[in-house]
Amino acid sequence: MLKVMFVCHGNICRSPMAEFIFKYMTATLGIEENFEIESSATSREEIGNDIYPPAKEILRRKGIPFTKRSARQFKIKDYENFDYIFIMERYNFVNLCRIIKDDPDGKVHLMTEFTDLGKDIADPWYSGNFEKAFSEIFESCKGFLNHLGYDSRKLKTN
Repeated sequence: MLKVMFVCHGNICRSPMAEFIFKYMTATLGIEENFEIESSATSREEIGNDIYPPAKEILRRKGIPFTKRSARQFKIKDYENFDYIFIMERYNFVNLCRIIKDDPDGKVHLMTEFTDLGKDIADPWYSGNFEKAFSEIFESCKGFLNHLGYDSRKLKTN
């Protein structure tokens, strides 16, 4: 089983969107049993809070199922337990290193690494652009699936 963790600053916008988008994609492809998928934060600011309402709204509009959840902070044991750790922006790595110190196993990847985007996914908490964040996360998840050898061409949203 491949264990995948999505990480952002607060775990209420980008990383839970990525978690549920990736869960949707693996279920759609019938490969969900091959994955353990979670999300977390580098900060403690939002611990216990559910997904930010505008993030829920974009998931709803795009037909991505999600459940109520509580934001949590990334823990050092998560580094040991997960195979891939995707950060939404380079600044998340700085904060993540305050927890894990380093990435000796090369598990930490920029969310857009397996795409042509090659950039940070801007925090929609500040920009208000949840549509753009969703689109970039969706494309990044497809790119990761392609990297793993799955065909993501049939994955679409509303």
